[in-house]
Amino acid sequence: MWPYGIVTHVTSVTRPLPGASPGYAAHVRRLIELTRYIAALPALGAILGSLVLMGVGIIEVIKAITILIQTWANTKEVVVAVLTAIDTLLLATVLMVIGYGIYELFVDEGLNLPSWLEIRSLDDLKNKLIGVIVAIIGVIFLGILVDATNPDDVLQVGIGCGAVLIGLAAFTLATRRK
Repeated sequence: MWPYGIVTHVTSVTRPLPGASPGYAAHVRRLIELTRYIAALPALGAILGSLVLMGVGIIEVIKAITILIQTWANTKEVVVAVLTAIDTLLLATVLMVIGYGIYELFVDEGLNLPSWLEIRSLDDLKNKLIGVIVAIIGVIFLGILVDATNPDDVLQVGIGCGAVLIGLAAFTLATRRK
């Protein structure tokens, strides 16, 4: 040990601090274990945000139906409105998956969820999020494709979307567990 109490080697984590009571380490361990429940707050926030966006998405679908009824001939406007609603609903899904995932990983593994939504590790959460992000990128690109008047704009956005998708695929392959 160096002067002034600086430790030069790693000691066992089960060894209590000198002069501490025997139950001190157990109390600290329990306190650290309980901090995982703080993760319920961002999980709840993500789920509540998801519900808000779902409401907004449903309102956008109703607006799209209204546009369709009022202007039967303007299908392009209806398609853009529906794609905007789908984009909002997909983002709501991302927030819900994040909320469920954080809750499952940190607070309670016993949620009654469909098997495809069960998240057992950060890799599971990452893969589910990447899948939804890919769908959102596709919807955004489709909306731009439908609404575009300049082919160069579509090409530029398509290249950008493709680059992001390639990056996500590379990230998924590089971090995949064997």
